Amino acid sequence: MADQIKMDSAHELPVTPSRAKADVGRKPEWLKINLQTNPEFMELKKLMRGQSLHTVCEEARCPNIFECWNRRTATFMILGDICTRNCGFCAVKSGLPTELDLAEPERVADACVQMNLKHVVVTSVARDDLQDGGAQIFAETIRAIRRKNPHTGVEVLIPDFQGNWDALKVVMDVEPDVLNHNVETVRRLSDRVRSRAKYEQSLELLRRAKELKPQINTKSSIMVGLGETMAELYEAMDDLRAHNVDVVTFGQYLRPTVKHLGVEKFYTPAEFDHLREVGFQRGFAHVESGPLVRSSYHADEQSAEAVTRRNAAALTEAGKMLETGD
Repeated sequence: MADQIKMDSAHELPVTPSRAKADVGRKPEWLKINLQTNPEFMELKKLMRGQSLHTVCEEARCPNIFECWNRRTATFMILGDICTRNCGFCAVKSGLPTELDLAEPERVADACVQMNLKHVVVTSVARDDLQDGGAQIFAETIRAIRRKNPHTGVEVLIPDFQGNWDALKVVMDVEPDVLNHNVETVRRLSDRVRSRAKYEQSLELLRRAKELKPQINTKSSIMVGLGETMAELYEAMDDLRAHNVDVVTFGQYLRPTVKHLGVEKFYTPAEFDHLREVGFQRGFAHVESGPLVRSSYHADEQSAEAVTRRNAAALTEAGKMLETGD
């Protein structure tokens, strides 16, 4: 395995993913998905339809939907189900949104009550048609959840707001427990993979979020298998740590349809283990890494682990200062 990783680090894989290119071979055994449903899954599906709510679990065709819904966890997708961008990896519908539902925050909070959630993730489509990118709706959703579910942890996965840092401040001022924004891929592939999103702008958003509220965990996610090298993944980790990101996740990119970017490589479980180890070596408070890992996968456990590690690191640093008399 070490030899394989060393080879991948030195060998440049294809640099221009194509939406017309077929996937590399058949999906390996470790990418099999548990399709088993139970009453909890059907109950949650009925709840979402009854409240006219969207989930990224369904819209983005997440491979973990059955596992997560059977555990009664879900990631709410606010601001509609039509995205103003057309990223090459994403299954969410793109086009011009036609509505802004001001009552949505209350319905999300009500659904959290009915589901008795301990930790909820709220994300959205990109709404470049709105001046604040939907930041105010994010803030109202957090407030509503906190008002009706005071013991529920709240994580938000936000778009880049087109670099509108006032919009970012609107979200950070209501203090979500976790601020998540995904760089999605390595620097070299960013322009091809992400429509209108910029790698450096995403890093700046994460840096500014941490500067606004240092006590809040920041998080980002990277898909692998789009043509990046292992060395470029190391660089992306270094970039995230340089901007004080606390949590990083790695998962295998799976092509939603033939119209989307092709898979250049299927990473092995051993390679995902290696990425987790390297991430911890680089100082992340938590690293989630696996073939079917997605940004919100086991988000409650990620948040708790990150807090524990950050607190432990702070105690260790304080102890060193006492020993040296600084």
